[in-house]
Parts: sequence; C-alpha cells; structure tokens
Amino acid sequence: MNKRDYYVFFSYSVGIGPKTFLKLLRYFKTAEKIYNASEKELILVGFKGKSLEKFLESKAEFDFEKYFEKMRKAKVEFIPYGDKHYPFGLKNIDSPPIGLFIKGNKNLLLSKNNISVVGARKITSYGRQVTEALVADLVRNYIVITSGMAMGVDSVSHETAIENKGLTIAVLGCGVDCPYPRENEKLYEKILDANGLIISEYPIGMSANPGTFPARNRIIAGISQAVLVTEASEDSGSLITADYAKKFGKKIFAVPGPINSQMAQGSLKLLKQGAKLVSHVDDVLEELSIKNKVSSKTKNYRFRGLNLEEKKIVKLLENEEMTVDELSKRVNYSVPVIMQILGVMEIKGIIGNINGRYRVI
Repeated sequence: MNKRDYYVFFSYSVGIGPKTFLKLLRYFKTAEKIYNASEKELILVGFKGKSLEKFLESKAEFDFEKYFEKMRKAKVEFIPYGDKHYPFGLKNIDSPPIGLFIKGNKNLLLSKNNISVVGARKITSYGRQVTEALVADLVRNYIVITSGMAMGVDSVSHETAIENKGLTIAVLGCGVDCPYPRENEKLYEKILDANGLIISEYPIGMSANPGTFPARNRIIAGISQAVLVTEASEDSGSLITADYAKKFGKKIFAVPGPINSQMAQGSLKLLKQGAKLVSHVDDVLEELSIKNKVSSKTKNYRFRGLNLEEKKIVKLLENEEMTVDELSKRVNYSVPVIMQILGVMEIKGIIGNINGRYRVI
C-alpha cells in the first residue's frame, strides 16, 4: 500500500478527526506508522477512551481493496494532506482535512484566483440579481467560483459561473458521490460537465447531517482568496463561512440589502464588523489587486428585469429622494399607480422609504 491508501483509511475511520490526526501525524511522522502503532503507543500519546475504541473497530472492519474498488466505480480520486494538489489555503489551518475526495478537474485546487460566493438558501429576487451580476463579472475575469451547492445563493453562483463559461468548485457536506440536496442532482452533473470540481472531506457514501455543514464551510473559506456574501439572514450558515475566513486571515465582502429586509440582516452584520461593502465587481477586484479585464455587467444590475414604468422611477430616484406626489408629477402617473409600482420595487429591494421619501438603495 502507498501513502494515499492510509490517508483514505483515516478519512473513513470513526474516532479520528482532523485535529487528532494532525496531532498523531506530528508524533508518528507518517500515516502508515499511525496505522501500525500498537494500542499502548496510541494511549501514550493521549489517544484513548471511546475514540480509540471506535478507531480500532474501524481498522478491523475496513477492507482497502473493496473500498478502492468503490472509489474507482464512482470515479472518485483522493488528495491526501501534503499532496501537491492539496490546497495551500488548507495546509495551515488548525483542522486541515485529512484528505479530499474529489470528482472532476483537480487542477482547480491549485487556482490562485478563487473566490467563495455564499449566502441565503431562501434567496430573494434582489439576492438573485446581485449574485448573478457579480458572479458573471468575476468569472469573466477568470476567477474560479467556490460555493456549497446548497439551494439559494450557492446554486445561483454555480449556475451563473457555468452559464458564463467559468469554472466552479462545489464543496459538499456529504460523500462526494452523493449529490446533496437531491434537488441539485442536475446541477451536480452540470458542474462536472463544465470542467468543474466536486470535493468533500467525507468518505464516499456518507450522508449529510447537521454537523457536517459547519465543517464543510471551513473548507469553502480555506481554499478561497476571499468570501463574498451576497445576501444573508442573521442566522445564515454563510456567516459561519465568513467567520472562518476572518479566522484564516481572508478578505470578507458583503453586499448591502434593504435595512427592513430580514434577508439583509446577516450582510449588514458583516458590514458592521468590517467586511468590505460591495456594490460593483471592482470593489472586490481592487481589494484583491486584480485588474478588471472586461467591461462590467454589474453596473446598473438593478435595471435588469424592470419594466418601463419601474425604470423611469428608478432613474429619477437615483438622483434624488422624492415623495409619491413628486414622483406622480414627474412621470405623470396617478398616485395609486405610483404606490403600486413603489411597493413592488420595495419588495425587490431596489428602493427604500424613509419618512415618506423614496430613494434607490
């Protein structure tokens, strides 16, 4: 057996997590020596109790040959800690994955221009608009988009990257051979067909559970230059990703949303904590010292999908705040019609109302 084989076992093994494995690796020097260590030797370095029992049970039941055959059938590769394809951003965190199970274009793991785009599962029309616009501009500047393949912002990020002929990485909270959620099975295949990459630290066949997603988020943050949150509620899991990014010394970006929207509270929280405000792709590129190589699609993204009446009102409100009566006179629509149009655009998160005066936000 080779070095990789032992790392695969430890990724499968119950009882040894990333932190414990790293501690044992520092002591025994190689994964093979950890595997062959006696129970007494393991106890001497502090590995004992139920964790040791579970590890020994895993060791007794694991069939290397059968497991590698399952991997071959599923077209899954494995990148062990320390391998040349193991992402540099994960090497120095306090709990680096023992290894990564992967499907697809493993060269994306070496990409230097890689930004994670994450956010709400219950995405609003505003969140969709800004995510699509920003991701389109990022991939047109040859930036790899990483996300977690969840519903909402994650899915829109992957889809938009593919639609704009970009590259994308999906980090799963389950086995890499288990598309999750089920609603995204087609997206899973699209990512692979578009020369993208699916990765996970969890063994093949493993189902997702609530505990796997926070751990998954540290990988999303670790392999990226920066994390961009396009829309998030106050309890969004994307804030966990942002916390990891902060811990790892990565840049954090957030798109502001309507102050009265529940789906903007997480982003506003990040901005208060020092995240870089993003209203245009150049806000991201300039902070990362990346020159914008193409004309931007982000500019005027608010106008995308608006009808003629909405566009007229937005153009007026971009220059100054106005009351309903003032708008009615300028565009020559009745007050009830104006109120209806304004109500729709408030829901979309395009305009806001402060003391009866409306403005673009």
